[in-house]
Amino acid sequence: MWDFKIVDRLEKLDEDIKREQLKYHNKRVMVSKEFTFDAAHHLHCYEGKCKNLHGHTYKVIFGISGYVDDTGILIDFGDIKKIWKELIEIYLDHRYLNEMLPPMNTTAENMVVWIYEKMDEALQQDESRYDGTRVEFIRLFETPTSYAEARREWMNDE
Repeated sequence: MWDFKIVDRLEKLDEDIKREQLKYHNKRVMVSKEFTFDAAHHLHCYEGKCKNLHGHTYKVIFGISGYVDDTGILIDFGDIKKIWKELIEIYLDHRYLNEMLPPMNTTAENMVVWIYEKMDEALQQDESRYDGTRVEFIRLFETPTSYAEARREWMNDE
């Protein structure tokens, strides 16, 4: 069976642990956060059932890398959520994607690049806060078993 222990005393900053100990390392690390959204779309120049208006529950996963700050945090998960909610999700959730996104065929392949660009732009705009932080990948699931992915190393390929 598991031992259960009630903490007798919480660790105190500057007494039990020094500020310089908060940052454990100086290695690049990656954090990940995922979200879901529901949207409708149809595909142009496609002969199949997806040429008709239909919808999906999409799942998007962000992989963001960088170096931790003096407290050992790369980026607050709440900051990723804020960027998602304020700058990306507003164009996607419960929307007709063909109207909301830039002119494109609303395939998962095109949409994942757009999402990548929006997150990358948000991190670059606040460079003083997110210095060295970069989007490593975005994975967009159109169904539970089918996804498209954009990776940093592919974004500048010709």
